[in-house]
Amino acid sequence: MTVPEGLAAGPIYLDYNATTPVDPAVTEAMSPLFTNAFGNPSSDHHYGAAPRAALDRAREQVAAVIGATGGRIVFTGSGSEADNLAIRGAVLASGADRPHVITQRTEHPAVLAACAALHRWHGADVTYLPVDGDGLVDPGELAAAFTPRTVLVSIMAANNETGARQPVADLARVTREHGAVFHCDAAQTIGKVPFDVTALGVDLLTVVGHKMYAPKGIAALYVRSGVRLEPLVYGGGQEHGLRAGTENVALAVALGAAARLAADDLARGGQHRLQRLRDRLHERLADSLPRRVLRNGPADARLPNTLNVSITGAAGHAVLAATPGVAASTGSACHSGTHEPSPVLTAMGLSAERSLSAVRLSLGRWTTEAEVDSAAAQLVTATGESGP
Repeated sequence: MTVPEGLAAGPIYLDYNATTPVDPAVTEAMSPLFTNAFGNPSSDHHYGAAPRAALDRAREQVAAVIGATGGRIVFTGSGSEADNLAIRGAVLASGADRPHVITQRTEHPAVLAACAALHRWHGADVTYLPVDGDGLVDPGELAAAFTPRTVLVSIMAANNETGARQPVADLARVTREHGAVFHCDAAQTIGKVPFDVTALGVDLLTVVGHKMYAPKGIAALYVRSGVRLEPLVYGGGQEHGLRAGTENVALAVALGAAARLAADDLARGGQHRLQRLRDRLHERLADSLPRRVLRNGPADARLPNTLNVSITGAAGHAVLAATPGVAASTGSACHSGTHEPSPVLTAMGLSAERSLSAVRLSLGRWTTEAEVDSAAAQLVTATGESGP
């Protein structure tokens, strides 16, 4: 497996949930679209045939990795755009007077902002469900939140900070029983664990390229057959009439190639390798810092690559600043030099002190055992250098 050049000389990369390097095989798949297959896929002549076929193949590859046997794959420019198309599109297409939308407090900002905009501009009521100490939504709480005006539920598949995996099947079932549409932002999930929209009962699903080894600037929205959406971008009939504008075929092909690689990796059990490395990293930290390493998020219902821990007596941002050999992140926000607790960890009921002590370590395709051991040693050393 070829290591991307960008990883070769830099610090140990443990921030795969923020973005992933582009897989060299994905770069190779894109190449013909910049040269021989340059045509407009909507053209009926010779030069449109190859890009049109490439676009169709990319849709099939994305559909395959999410288990979609019907419906539509709509390519978008980002996960945020896909989320907005799903949320705004479903609510406006419903034609409901004072529509009601349900989401939850630890959602991606794109979902929260889209819901807030619906309230501001279209008079929609929005319910924000709480999460428990592991960051999970209770399907019973969802059932109790429905009203006769509820048209949409939007709950992510897994959280980017803690890796907490929501009970999607149960949440989708409750939504279906109440006659609403269920949207799921699966940006962090697709390619890390098997996911089947058909079996899970998901109506709308967001897939993001740069979270699964494709370039930034490409994503997709799966739309189950029969689900109606109002477009965000009006114009020609591209993307099933849901996203006007000539398609960026090269990036769509990149997402398709990334989806195929992800499906192959899952078939080989790649998620189990990552889970072993994640747990090894946790054990190294916990053994070296007895009773100081606190896991944030579920023990089991969690992405296999994600470890969020608070190290008592050390500020997360200071630990990472003292560890230049490791590239990772915290969930805290910094405003004018003042750090604020992560909204996700705060919603889980964690104290400000514990939230500010958190670091997120997310592993990926090129993470090795040697890197895990080295990163753990550097982080342990940094807890002393960073101070309490």
